[in-house]
Amino acid sequence: MNLPPKVTSRAFDRLAEIGAAADGKALRVAVEGGGCSGFQYDIVLDAPKHDDLILEGSGQKVVVDSISLPFLANAVIDFSEELIGARFVIENPNATSACGCGTSFSM
Repeated sequence: MNLPPKVTSRAFDRLAEIGAAADGKALRVAVEGGGCSGFQYDIVLDAPKHDDLILEGSGQKVVVDSISLPFLANAVIDFSEELIGARFVIENPNATSACGCGTSFSM
């Protein structure tokens, strides 16, 4: 069963830290063709659009456009802090392989 992506409280907390909602912005997670594995994630701060799926928590929003939604079914959007840096990450059960860069995948 395909469910919409989930967003962790850690990801919403990070959006609150950077003040995304105060600027009327949301974290946009999209899937585009390209990258070294066929598809790549595009993660940016952007204003929500009328046809976006809006996921809300802690007063923050994460949005996914209707074209990207099937690619992100059952995915988890999280925020990771590691020695090499901090970034939003996506655990995508639909990806059959991923590239070492963390933003490129195949299905």
